[in-house]
Amino acid sequence: MTDKGRNNGGLPAVADIERLAHMALERANESGADAAEVSLGAGLGLSVNVRKGEIDTLEHHRDRSLGISVYFGGRKGSASAGELSDRAVTESVAAACDIARFTSEDPANGLAPSELMARDIPDLDLYHPWSISADDAIELARSCEAAALNSDPRISNTEGAGVSAHQGVHTYANSNGFMASVPESRHGINCVAVAGEGSGMQRDYWYTVARNPADLEAAEQVGLKAAEHAVKRLGAEPVSTERVPVLFEAPVARGLVGHLVGALRGSALYRRASFLVDCQGEQIFPEWMQMVERPHIPRALGSAAFDDEGVATTDSPLISDGTLQRYVLDTYSARRLGLETTANAGGVHNLEVVSGRDDFGALVRSLERGLIVTELMGQGVNLVTGDYSRGAAGFWVENGAIRRPVQEVTIAANLRDIFAGIRAVGNDMDCRGNIRTGSILVDGMMVAGE
Repeated sequence: MTDKGRNNGGLPAVADIERLAHMALERANESGADAAEVSLGAGLGLSVNVRKGEIDTLEHHRDRSLGISVYFGGRKGSASAGELSDRAVTESVAAACDIARFTSEDPANGLAPSELMARDIPDLDLYHPWSISADDAIELARSCEAAALNSDPRISNTEGAGVSAHQGVHTYANSNGFMASVPESRHGINCVAVAGEGSGMQRDYWYTVARNPADLEAAEQVGLKAAEHAVKRLGAEPVSTERVPVLFEAPVARGLVGHLVGALRGSALYRRASFLVDCQGEQIFPEWMQMVERPHIPRALGSAAFDDEGVATTDSPLISDGTLQRYVLDTYSARRLGLETTANAGGVHNLEVVSGRDDFGALVRSLERGLIVTELMGQGVNLVTGDYSRGAAGFWVENGAIRRPVQEVTIAANLRDIFAGIRAVGNDMDCRGNIRTGSILVDGMMVAGE
């Protein structure tokens, strides 16, 4: 939390934002609404991209947002604005009330239960503004790109390097008496390197992101990693078609877990548009598999003391001993399913796949013969049936060692079989998002190439 009277580096004072939130709720009540909720945000940012040492883009961001929802019984109306002002509040509330009067009744509409609201809100250390100037950001991006270009003679070009810094504050309030404001920051450095010439060129990237600029990897290190990854891909070719074990490197393994989350979302479940409908209490992973949501990790990118409806977050298992413990619900979808919200309005918060003992090298040796996936392409995932088919690139493994780079292959299976066939999770956890996981080794998938 922050001092309500303090101006945070050019952001509106929290007290001023909360005054607008209170005003919005009062206007909704005066208009006859039974209940209302309002979300307000303000942000400042800087983003710089350079290519071949020259400035490609330089942007200063100043964002303001206001969203209001009102409820007349089961009728709901919502409106938004791109500014924070008394006029914007008044007009948005009036628009939301007008909309609600013409919508159909839905008994699932309404605020989250008041007894679930967050009361004791911990300081999760999410606000670390980076007072970097545009000139310094440009030089940092240049040093990142230069590190990539100078690291190996096979690096022929880059698609640029970038530096970003963002800080903001988010306020949520509702007519159940809940109001809280959270200041947050998010900063990053990225680089895309190109190796080789002509038709043999390969590209790859690396990035670092953190709440606190002190937690970012060094810019030069980001450039070196991007270059290293690009060089390793030189000479990539397809492989013959066969069923083999597949090792998803940690950054792409996050996507597998993301498909699980998508299939467990309440909106998919009440529409019966998920292959995991009615699967609560069912074993869908190996017995040793554990996933737990840990929303209160200090400085983590997915941390939040409450969800987008003000519901208090807590550590909560999603998968225990391979068994699905719950779904991923907000209040509306929970009511449609006859359940209670899981404090996931807005998404999951640091969903962590509990790691095993093996590092990435040990997983490669365990793979013995098969494919390491480092990049996925396409959108061939059907969450209704669980069918999974995507383009992939990576490395071929023989006798427990990486032999050559691979490209232009397709990997396919059903997500149920993928989840049940997970052999190991590495300890190389990637924490650059709401889902935190190490590399994931799957027993067998169809790899289609030549």
